[in-house]
Amino acid sequence: MVHTARDGEIPRVVEILADSFYWDPTWSWAFPDPLLRRAQLSQWWNYYLRGARAHQDSVWLTKNAESASVWFPPGAREFPAELEADVEPLFIDLVGKQQAGRIMQLMQGFEEMRPMGEPHYYLSLLGTHTDHRGHGTGFSLLADNLIWVDQARMPAYLEASNPANIPLYQRYGFEQVGEFAVAEGPTVTTMWRPALT
Repeated sequence: MVHTARDGEIPRVVEILADSFYWDPTWSWAFPDPLLRRAQLSQWWNYYLRGARAHQDSVWLTKNAESASVWFPPGAREFPAELEADVEPLFIDLVGKQQAGRIMQLMQGFEEMRPMGEPHYYLSLLGTHTDHRGHGTGFSLLADNLIWVDQARMPAYLEASNPANIPLYQRYGFEQVGEFAVAEGPTVTTMWRPALT
C-alpha cells in the first residue's frame, strides 16, 4: 500500500532520498565530499520538495516509509519562479561557486532533455533507504505509481542517474531515448514509457 506523503512525513522522505542517492554516480559527483554529502543532499532534497509539493499527488511513500518517489504532472515545472531563483545560490552555499557551476550544468541538462512538448508524467526521483534495499519496495512503489499514470492514459518520463537502474526501468516499460553528459562528470540516460492505448 502506497500513499501521498503527509506534511509530517516529509522529513522521512528527505532522509530516504539523501540516503538512497548517497552513492549515486550523478549525485555523489555533484556533492563530492563524502563527509558532507549526506547533509548537503538533505538540504537539497528538502528544498527540491518545496517545489514538488506545489503539485497534488507529487510525493509518495510506501506503507512503512522504506521508499519514496517524486512525480510531476503533465506540464508542471519543478520550481515556481520564486524558488528557482534560489537554486544556484543554494548550491553555492553548499559546495562553493566552482562546483555549483558544474551542478547548474547538470540541472540545465535535465531541463533541456525533458520533452516538454508532449504532456507526460515525470518521475523525478525514486529511492529506497539502504536499510530496506533488496526487498523490492522501491519498484513496488513504481509499479503502483504507474497504475495511476496508466489510468490517466499518459506517458511517463525519467532520467536514470545510475546506469545500473536502466534494466530495472526497462522491466516497467521504459525505453532509452537519449542521454546527456556533463564535462568531466556523469552521463545521464533519459527514458520514456509510452501511454497505454
